[in-house]
Amino acid sequence: MASETQQQGSCLCGKVSVFATPSSMHIDACHCDMCRQWGGGPLLAVECDGEVRFGGEEYISRYQSSEWAERAFCSQCGTHLFYRLTADNHYALPVGLFGDVDWQFSKQIFIDQKPTYYAFANATEKLTGEEVFAAYAAK
Repeated sequence: MASETQQQGSCLCGKVSVFATPSSMHIDACHCDMCRQWGGGPLLAVECDGEVRFGGEEYISRYQSSEWAERAFCSQCGTHLFYRLTADNHYALPVGLFGDVDWQFSKQIFIDQKPTYYAFANATEKLTGEEVFAAYAAK
C-alpha cells in the first residue's frame, strides 16, 4: 500500500529538516545488534523507497555502517536521521522525526537478535535476520 502523504520533521535542534513520502503508514522495529547499539533500543522506523529530501545537509554526518548501508545523524544535536540501503536508496527514517501521525506498528525485524529484557505487546509480523536478508535479496 503506497502512501501519498508527505511527512515533514526535523532534528532536535532544527538544523536538519526532513521531507519524506513513506512507502506506507506502517512502522517497523529493528532489533539488530547495530540498531540497538546505535540508539540504546530498537529502531522504530518508517520505510521510504520514494522521495526523501533534507534541509541543512551541511549538518548531516554520515557513517558507512556496512558494505551496503549508511547511517546518519545531526552533527549539532546528535539526532538520528536515517538508515539507508545504498544500492537502491531505500531509507528507514526514525518515526520520532515526524509528528503524532496515525502510524500502524506492523513488523519487527531481526527478531532473533531481540534481547529478553523487553517485548512489544502489539501483534506484528516477525522476521529473523536471515528472512530479512532473503527478502531484500529478492528485490
